[in-house]
Amino acid sequence: MELILVVVGAIVVTAIAHRRGLEPALVLVVVGFVVSFAPDFNGVELESEVLLSVVLPPLLYSAALSFSFPTFLRNIRPILGLGVGLVVITTFAVAGLASWLVPSLTFGTALILGAVVAPPDAVTAVAVGRRLGLPKKVMAILTGESLVNDAAALSLFSIAVAQVAGSRAFIENPVLLFGYSALLGPLVGAALGFVTLWIRRRLANPGLETIQGLVVPFAAFICAEHLHASGVLAVVVAGFVVGHGSLDAGYQTRLQERYVWNSVDVMLEAFVFAYIGLQLRFVLEDLNEAHESLAEVAVASGVVLLVVLLIRPACVFVMFGRGVLSRKVESRLSVPKPEQGGRGALGVRRRNGARRLSVPVDRRALTWQENVVVSWTGMRGVVTLAAASGIPLTTVEGEAFPERATIQAIAFVVSVGTLLLQGWTLPALIRWLQPSFEEDRRSDETETRKAEQVVRTAADEVLNRFADAPPPGLDDATLTNIQQTIARHAQDADEMPDPESHTPRAEVFSKLYRDVLCAQRNALIAQRDAGRIEDEAVRAMLERLDLQEAGVSARLESRI
Repeated sequence: MELILVVVGAIVVTAIAHRRGLEPALVLVVVGFVVSFAPDFNGVELESEVLLSVVLPPLLYSAALSFSFPTFLRNIRPILGLGVGLVVITTFAVAGLASWLVPSLTFGTALILGAVVAPPDAVTAVAVGRRLGLPKKVMAILTGESLVNDAAALSLFSIAVAQVAGSRAFIENPVLLFGYSALLGPLVGAALGFVTLWIRRRLANPGLETIQGLVVPFAAFICAEHLHASGVLAVVVAGFVVGHGSLDAGYQTRLQERYVWNSVDVMLEAFVFAYIGLQLRFVLEDLNEAHESLAEVAVASGVVLLVVLLIRPACVFVMFGRGVLSRKVESRLSVPKPEQGGRGALGVRRRNGARRLSVPVDRRALTWQENVVVSWTGMRGVVTLAAASGIPLTTVEGEAFPERATIQAIAFVVSVGTLLLQGWTLPALIRWLQPSFEEDRRSDETETRKAEQVVRTAADEVLNRFADAPPPGLDDATLTNIQQTIARHAQDADEMPDPESHTPRAEVFSKLYRDVLCAQRNALIAQRDAGRIEDEAVRAMLERLDLQEAGVSARLESRI
């Protein structure tokens, strides 16, 4: 009953925040914290397994389902840099500093704290960026990072907890355990993804296919964890496989699944941030009972929060800004390359005919404005909360887990602090930098025009073939009417034949209309696979075709 009240209350607060133009995540945390002081409020306790295996998988799966896998590969370098490299750096930096500030924290227990606070949650950042129009490359990097960093952080967390608790891991060597988890997890996810597509092709029922899709993230996570692999990576890869293969499904399945997952995202995100606010008071009370020096922990929390806020901009500059700076220096200091080869002014050998990888990597450097936005999107959320709650109560010997309350208190302070500081200022920062994103918008418009041209060309080719070889049994006037009606993209349902009347005109019209849509979709996918159109533009145009077909079908059915 308590969980139902939390979900309902979170949805109500989210609706009010949207109407007021506020960020729902921030409002939910603040309201939850205030509500926790109500008389006779005893809190809402959830096991860590519930947060990790019930809340996290659908959020990750939904993001992967709607995220373009070619875009992920195109931005693989910055995604891995932020999603793996930055997580490792943050984990060890926080561990070293926290163990120095709080003498009772050993490096092992401090490493648990570092893994807990390392992964940013891009839910708020992506939602704000989508609404305010962030460049697509920035959105791709942030979304891809959120799909990878959780796996890296939770793997480090599991290894650190096993070392401190004295439990035996599946593989004793931490490096081998990390490699095993990172390799087997994606294989499990890919296998379940392909099995899902195989089953869908035989269901041919939008409702059943959507229900089956709701099971996939939980199945991927549980199967991978049962095999001691990364459940997070299994969920992400399963989402990629199913999302890429959903183009073969019917338009009803794609549209229905899109709206269902949007609703699931809103509900789970609202619940998570409300839960953070409701738990904060009780975490502080537990700390007060377990620790003698609250001032020491408060100072450590503030310093860790500062490190988390500053280490991301520093790493972003090293990863992205360094290339921009080096190119500017080289352009100023380099001399023309000698005709016979050799070295330029900076001593960099320029070799003709150098082989390049065929991987479609996007090598466009981020502008300084984009770097600033990426640097300020480090809000912590569901993974930090789940990991902090997942610290065991006791070690293998039955003793109390060392400094559990301290780690949880610092983790909650970092989560709430990043949400309030970065989450509250991020919209203003994006609005301030808006004019610099105009070039990216023009590029998006160009890609959209390419997709529109492909759709028109594909439709014209089908209609021309129809005109060259019309089916027998229909007069010229009827054939012309069919062509013109479909060419107008079925804007007037009254001109269309009744789909239930099996007349020659209705059958020809239905077949031709489906042929046009099939040709348009196939042409878009072919152009995408050939690298002539970006995947995002293709997905947007496919959605327009789905909506168009759904609208025409709805008008025809309502007319009947």
